[in-house]
Amino acid sequence: MTKSPWSGGSRDTPRTPSPAPGRDSPWGARARPATPAPSPPRAAAPRPDARVDEAEVGETEDRREMRLYGRNAIDAVFARRPEAIRKLYLLEARIPQLQPLLKWCAANRVGYRVVAEDDLRKLAASSHHEGVVADVLREAPQSLGTWLQTLPAGPVCALWLDGVGNPHNLGAILRSAAHFGAGAILLPKTSPLALSGAAARVAEGGAESVPFVRLGRDDNAIAQLRSVGFSLAATVVRGGDSVFARPLPERVVFVIGSEGEGMDPELAKACDLRLGIPGSGKVESLNVASATAVLLAQWTAQRC
Repeated sequence: MTKSPWSGGSRDTPRTPSPAPGRDSPWGARARPATPAPSPPRAAAPRPDARVDEAEVGETEDRREMRLYGRNAIDAVFARRPEAIRKLYLLEARIPQLQPLLKWCAANRVGYRVVAEDDLRKLAASSHHEGVVADVLREAPQSLGTWLQTLPAGPVCALWLDGVGNPHNLGAILRSAAHFGAGAILLPKTSPLALSGAAARVAEGGAESVPFVRLGRDDNAIAQLRSVGFSLAATVVRGGDSVFARPLPERVVFVIGSEGEGMDPELAKACDLRLGIPGSGKVESLNVASATAVLLAQWTAQRC
């Protein structure tokens, strides 16, 4: 009988790769056996029967799952919600660095497979996979009411993304939001925006730190936010107050529009503030992700 290429599954005896001496893994502390045990066999180079099937290439077919790639993105999922990990693919060279994750997979019967570089690139649909790809369960967005009930007292900042769609911009926004401690990403009721593998990789772990919140009707969402002390600040290219020249509310929602069309004019009218980022005038404006970072940095500086 041909042996399954999957490790940690019901058909194979789970393998526990040996630790790499003298290396500190960013994936957490290594579990050490209470009594000496023989070293497990080293993983062999991928055999023909361990190659990736065409059905596995590209996005996972289960819409409840998403395909992540990149060390920091997968590290963040493993640290916060390891039970979401469904499958793991990695290069043989990554085995020493991924010891805690692989041991967890073996202990919890989560399949992992050592594959070739070409296969990993196809699985990720990217050359920026950093040696590891994982299929994980998506985390459903919270409702606005649920998020508001869990807010701590005091200053809170959130980002309302109105029309932002580029996954790399979303990833950069998530990274800045995590860095400055933003409370949430607010998504309009009809927004198709969702976390993708590309966005999660660019976020470098930030996607696990900032929750997504799905809004209802705009007017209802605005009323709910104002009821707990939030002011809404429309970010505009022209005609707004300088974000550097005025105090920002302790509880603020920055409403960020798309780069092409900007934000919805009706939504902008409903906001309490109109803010701009003045510059040299040599370019019309900043990239939406860069502008978001400036807004978050200025709000944070006023709280320090």
